[in-house]
Amino acid sequence: QVQLVESGGGLVQPGGSLRLSCAASGLRLNYYAIGWFRQAPGKEREGVSCISSEVGHTAYSDSVKGRFHISRDNAANTVTLQMNNLRPEDTAVYYCATDSGAGAGCSTDKREYDYWGQGTRVTVSS
Repeated sequence: QVQLVESGGGLVQPGGSLRLSCAASGLRLNYYAIGWFRQAPGKEREGVSCISSEVGHTAYSDSVKGRFHISRDNAANTVTLQMNNLRPEDTAVYYCATDSGAGAGCSTDKREYDYWGQGTRVTVSS
């Protein structure tokens, strides 16, 4: 049974940092492109970042570029999203997901993704 579990969310002040982790059971994450998405109250789920199954290819939405960094640890079967200089508008539930058909690249289009975790809540507030 495939399961993705996000962790690391919480409450942080503006300008602070959080490190989100996506752990998998039932599949090896290194065979998949992995995406991070977020959904704020009343808004659609949006792509934040992705990392390809091949080493080195990453992508970020314009809203987080330069502040967030995605990486994978194949030995631990996890993908991490380091979030720095957080802003109130980053408040959302964050999800990780797998894309089995990405090839050499990755996409932040949620329609490309199949397995999803349950999410971890991030609140940025003073």
